Amino acid sequence: MTVGVGGSTAEAELAALKNMRGDVPPIGVDERLKRIARAQSIMREKGIDALYLDVSSSMTYFTGLKFRRTERMHSAVLPARGEIVYVSPAFEVEKLKTMLSFGDKIAVWEEDEDPTATVTETVRALGYPSGTIAVDEATPFFTFDGLRRAGNAYTFINSIDVTAGCRMIKSEQELALMQTAKNITLEAHKAAARIMREGITTPEVQAFLTAAHRKLGSEGDPPFNAVLFGEATAYPHGVPYPQTLKDGDMILIDTGAPVDGYLSDITRSYVFGEPTKRQRDVWNLEKAAQAAGFAAAKPGNRCEDIDIAARGVINGAGFGPGYATPGLPHRTGHGIGLDVHEWPYLVKGDKTVLKPGMTFSNEPTICIYGEFGVRLEDHMVITENGARWFTQPAHSVDDPFGLDK
Repeated sequence: MTVGVGGSTAEAELAALKNMRGDVPPIGVDERLKRIARAQSIMREKGIDALYLDVSSSMTYFTGLKFRRTERMHSAVLPARGEIVYVSPAFEVEKLKTMLSFGDKIAVWEEDEDPTATVTETVRALGYPSGTIAVDEATPFFTFDGLRRAGNAYTFINSIDVTAGCRMIKSEQELALMQTAKNITLEAHKAAARIMREGITTPEVQAFLTAAHRKLGSEGDPPFNAVLFGEATAYPHGVPYPQTLKDGDMILIDTGAPVDGYLSDITRSYVFGEPTKRQRDVWNLEKAAQAAGFAAAKPGNRCEDIDIAARGVINGAGFGPGYATPGLPHRTGHGIGLDVHEWPYLVKGDKTVLKPGMTFSNEPTICIYGEFGVRLEDHMVITENGARWFTQPAHSVDDPFGLDK
C-alpha cells in the first residue's frame, strides 16, 4: 500500500488540523502605493497617458478593492502623473468611501448616464485631452466598446505592459503570502490522502478539501478542486461525472485556495494500493520531467526553455511528439499570483526572459487516455541563483509525501 494513503477518516483528519495562516500581514497601503508608482513609471516610459482598471485582479492588485462584476461600472483611472481616480455609480459612492484605503477622488455617474463617457471625461480632466489609454485586459467588450465610442480623441491599447509589467515580479511580502497558501494546500493534500478508502467518491473528497482548507486558514473556498480516480486522471481538467475509488486506481488531486487573495495550486498523483509497473514507470517519468523543467528555470533563460526541457524528457521516452497523446498535451506551467493562471507562461513561443521574483507552476502532465494520467505540480520562484521550490516535489510513487524517507 502506498505510504500515507488511506487508514484514516475525514472526521479524524479535520479534528487534527490546525490553523496555519500565521502572522504574514496582508498587503498594505505602502506596498500598493509603490505598485502605483511603478505602474506610472512604466506608463511614462511607454507613452501611456492613463490606465483604465476594470473589476479585475489588477484593480485589486493596485487598489485593494474587490467587486463582483455586474453591468454597472466600478472602475479606476490612474494617470501617468497624479492621483488615482475611482469611478462609481452615484448611489454606491458612500459605500465606496468605506472601502477605500487611500485616495479620495471619485468620479460619479448617474443611472441615466454613460459610465464610459465618465471615464474619458475623467482622463480629460486629469490634463489629457488626447493621447493613449491602456485598458485593463480583463475589461468586458461592452465596456471597451463604450470607451472607444466615448473617447474618439484617444488611442486605446492593451494594458499588459503595465499590469503584467508590475505583477510578474513578486515582492517579498507577496512571496510570503504565497508560501503560506502553498503550505496550507500541501497539508490539505496530505490529509486528503489519508482519508482514501475503497468506495469513497470524488465529491466526498472535494467536500473534505474545502473543509480542510478552511480549517487550515485559507481565506475562501478552493476556486478549483479537481479530484479524479482511475481512467479519469488522464483528463487534465477532469470529467463531468463523479467516480468511486477502487483498489489499484491512480488518484489525481489538483487544488488550491487563497491567502489575502494569493493562490496556491498543487497537484499530487498516487496509487491507491500497489502501483503496477506501468503506473510506476509513468510516475517516475513525470517526476523526471518536472525536475528537468526546474533545472532550466534560471535567470536569463526564457519561459519556453522550461517547457522544452520538461517536454524533451517525456518525448524522449517515446511519448508525444509535441502535444500529441499519450504525452503532454498542454504547456508545462503558468505564472501564478492573484490569478491562478497569470503571465508569463511556460510554453513554446513564450520568449519572456526569466527574472528573479517571477513565480510559476511546474506541471508537465502525462496523459494516457483510456488508462490514467499523472500530474505532479509544485510552484517555484526564480531567484538570482536559479529556481527555488515553494513546496518540495512528491518524493516517490511508493511514498509521495516523503513520510518514510
